[in-house]
Amino acid sequence: MQDVFKAIAHHYGITASRLKPLEGYEDRTFLLEGPQGRWIYKEHRERPGCEARIDLEADLMAHYAQAPRFTFPKTLQTRQGANHFKRDGCICRLLEFLEGDFLAEVSHTPVLLESVGALLGVSALRAATFTAVCPPAEPSSWDLQHLSLSLEYLPEVSDPRIRTLIAYFAQQFRAQVLPLQYKLRKGFIHNDANDWNLLVGDGGARGLIDFGDATYSWLAGDLAVGLTYALMTKEAPLEAASQVLCGYRSITALEETEADLLYYLVAARLCMSLCQSAHAAKLRPESDYVAISETAARQLLQQWVRISPEQARRSFRKALQLPVSHTTDPDTFARRRKNLLSPSLSLSYKRPIIMERAALQYMYAQDGTTFLDAYNNIMLVGHCHPEVVACGAAAMRKLNTNTRYHYDVLLDYAEKLLATFPPELSRVFLVNSGSAATDLALRLARHVTGKRKIMALEYGYHGNTEAAIAVSHYKHQPGQAYPNTLLCPMPKAFGSSYPDTGEAGNAFAAPALETAITHGTDLAAFLAEPIMGCGGQVPLPQGYLEAIYPEVRRQGGLCISDEVQVGFGRLGKYFWGFEQYGVTPDMVILGKPMGNGHPLGAVVCTQAVAEAFASGPEFFSSFGGNPVSCAVGLAVLDVLEAERLPEHAAGVGAFLIQELQGLQQRYPVLANVRGQGLFLGVECLQPDGRPATNLARALKNELREQQVLIGTDGPDDNVLKIKPPLPFSRANAGELVEKLDGILRKLS
Repeated sequence: MQDVFKAIAHHYGITASRLKPLEGYEDRTFLLEGPQGRWIYKEHRERPGCEARIDLEADLMAHYAQAPRFTFPKTLQTRQGANHFKRDGCICRLLEFLEGDFLAEVSHTPVLLESVGALLGVSALRAATFTAVCPPAEPSSWDLQHLSLSLEYLPEVSDPRIRTLIAYFAQQFRAQVLPLQYKLRKGFIHNDANDWNLLVGDGGARGLIDFGDATYSWLAGDLAVGLTYALMTKEAPLEAASQVLCGYRSITALEETEADLLYYLVAARLCMSLCQSAHAAKLRPESDYVAISETAARQLLQQWVRISPEQARRSFRKALQLPVSHTTDPDTFARRRKNLLSPSLSLSYKRPIIMERAALQYMYAQDGTTFLDAYNNIMLVGHCHPEVVACGAAAMRKLNTNTRYHYDVLLDYAEKLLATFPPELSRVFLVNSGSAATDLALRLARHVTGKRKIMALEYGYHGNTEAAIAVSHYKHQPGQAYPNTLLCPMPKAFGSSYPDTGEAGNAFAAPALETAITHGTDLAAFLAEPIMGCGGQVPLPQGYLEAIYPEVRRQGGLCISDEVQVGFGRLGKYFWGFEQYGVTPDMVILGKPMGNGHPLGAVVCTQAVAEAFASGPEFFSSFGGNPVSCAVGLAVLDVLEAERLPEHAAGVGAFLIQELQGLQQRYPVLANVRGQGLFLGVECLQPDGRPATNLARALKNELREQQVLIGTDGPDDNVLKIKPPLPFSRANAGELVEKLDGILRKLS
């Protein structure tokens, strides 16, 4: 330490008495104190280009320091007129110490945030007018232009859901920002206006320190960085952003393209910060500084995905006094739809939604409204999940063909999919929808058994092909005859007077067993969902399948489980619905969530069924099992495993059931809460026991008005359907219940 004091006295004529280490990411920084005042002392390890960089930084700080109203530190020159000196293999320098508190240490009033915006505006003007030539240098990993350098550390982020959010926003950055990057103005920006570099005092911003990350980049990058840290820990980030932007606008204008990309630039800075923090923590686990903003950054990233990009764009434009475009009139959509599509295609909700984007468990309307999605079970691992999107896009760039060729991903996917089933179910036919899978399963059953009739359940639904509709009572028109379909009563324990302890199962199994025996000579298969979706989220009672499966097989028929809605871990504890009943079917129908929205379906069956079918005409599906679909399906399985989404569904589902049952105690109209994991139903009944259809529809539509999406179903359309994407969280569940409670209280 005495050597440092001597060197400083020699080069600067300053007497120093104390040297206090300060935290940082690279090199070494100290607070130097003495009788003459305080300074910042920095030591940089010698490396190519370091001296030129320090000289450039000194010129940049001197240029910024000419700005009025705010203060920026200057480099002290040595007695020889240099910006630095050398000592023990280090390049050393002294900087002015600026007085003030940090933004991170004070309460953020609207006035303070507006002055922060003004400071960022002044910084932008100085950046745009700095004309020094930038020396050759490696790209900065803290420059938003080079986000990909930080994304190298993404695997080091420990929380899988935060990793997914980072990957999602990284994809959006590549899609939304990079194509427009050449339209963004550039300058030599400060690039690190974080809350520990922003000085404040007397209720306003005072200055900006630490030019160590300054770089030639997008002018809007400085605003994005400062905005990011100003928004952390705010309950209403867009409101706080408007205050900052009003201050910025008072100094200089932001161009429209810059304003429109600001949402993605803020997200990119959060992603960068979290990746860099994870990597720095790995290198320096003992340092608290490297993770100083990590908790707040994670929180803001989770808030940010909840904000629609369009809502942010409109809010930013309004604050910056830029024109805000109008949305398309819903009536225009209605007219176009009427002229182009069949009226048999229905719309959800009394007030249909014009959807534009989606992310994980959120959907974004064209007008900027964000909806919490508790309804769309097809997007199993979340809307636009980055891993699924990336794998599908990569596969499409490489190869797309059919199963008449060998390719690895077909076999890789088949192996991983079959590994989730009992060993008896060891063969798979890949098709391109759940309906096609149902059609194929029925064809398999009839070919293998030589019989025609299918025993199915009332109010069941299994697809939209002619064969699937024939076994889907939910879609049958009055008076229509389906002679090869044998219908059994819907085995619904609730309201039956039979407890679901085996008694209800036996009672409902009795007529089904009688049907199986009566039609045994022509019974090809028994088909049922483990939990009936369109029937009203109705779990099959215990003992039901256990009684029916053996009898169907005794009659020479096959047993088929339709897992299209409930499979792939949605039930939490059980990856496949049939597992909860202790039975193993001969065939399983898959679809909907299998490709997370990509058209993908399958029939999984025993070896005996697959081999018996091989004796007939060749089976071929033009798109079934193609490389792109297999890559997407494999990505879905990988995400389910990596993010432990079935376990997540179990925990959130148990919490949601408990909360809904709490509502049920206060509102008897919620007569029954049922289901498992994140496949739940709430049946609504009037006091006299009649279906409360109008109430169920009102609840659905009122929730839509409060930006929460659920559905209704059941024979009387009186069952609330809750089946969200699996990233749906406990906080999301709490929001759903809280809003449902408020609506019920108002309607009571």
